Amino acid sequence: MTADAADRATALADAARAGDRRSLARLLTAVENHTPLAEAALRRLYPEAGSAHLVGITGPPGAGKSTLVAALIARLREDGRSVAVVAVDPSSPITGGALLGDRVRMQAYASDDGVFIRSMASRGHAGGLSSTSAAAAAVLDAAGFDVVLLETVGTGQSEVEVAAAADTTVVLEAPEMGDEVQAIKAGLLEVADIVVVNKGDRPGAQRTAAQLRAMLVPSVGRGDADPSRRAPKRPEVIVTTAISGEGIPELIALLDRRRADGSSAEAARVARATAQVDGIVAQRIRDRLAEGTGGGATGAVYEAVARHELDPYEAADRLLALLGDGGVREA
Repeated sequence: MTADAADRATALADAARAGDRRSLARLLTAVENHTPLAEAALRRLYPEAGSAHLVGITGPPGAGKSTLVAALIARLREDGRSVAVVAVDPSSPITGGALLGDRVRMQAYASDDGVFIRSMASRGHAGGLSSTSAAAAAVLDAAGFDVVLLETVGTGQSEVEVAAAADTTVVLEAPEMGDEVQAIKAGLLEVADIVVVNKGDRPGAQRTAAQLRAMLVPSVGRGDADPSRRAPKRPEVIVTTAISGEGIPELIALLDRRRADGSSAEAARVARATAQVDGIVAQRIRDRLAEGTGGGATGAVYEAVARHELDPYEAADRLLALLGDGGVREA
């Protein structure tokens, strides 16, 4: 990066940190597009991050995630806290941009300086978030927001990636899930710190909450055979009606209590740092392989695996060997 580009990155980062909304939006666009300017700005901003409470909001479609986020914003603003939202939306098949997004969600808070909402396209990234959601959250954290909400796409039980990006993971469910709850227990529910049964005004909401409390009890000794696996969580279960605000103060109290729990907060920070660094390392390995070989050697290895001429483990060893010591060697 040239000195001029570095100066522009510094100026953009400082302006975003100072609260300039246009600069913050420009920086988030750069982050979403994986530009060198974004990396330089993040290097400057990262030491300033770490004060916000990062809250992941996930769950199946129709559970009311966006309505809950709006209710949380309203209550947090009443408490005098600033809120930023990274709302991950499905990608447009034509432009690659986020469908709906800011145009809908920003209307109620467009004039509120204490709220910033950013829609990001998933761009095919699995796990419910976009590949740059964690970096965007770090920018908003450094920009001084008290709470950063990460709302996932809403594709179902595969949305577990949010647990590595957030301090606290909130999983929404709707009443009368029945056997569907059991079906997704091994995935989405097990990453939850708090399970919210939303739409509490519907029949069966309290019964669903009771069923969840009964089933979300870790089995004795579970996970002991594999010490690398974290112990199962026992999430708290709460009933809300986001559209009316019922249960929202209690949910915020739970979030604040978890934020104050030093051991939980430290574990979440380490998990987030691990996921961020691992993601960057993986991306840089892919970039170096593509840049150093023009994609030819890499593509040949993949083709050999596809033809079953090479097993995936040997393929991985060969690709890592291409990197050499500090650079990519010729195949």
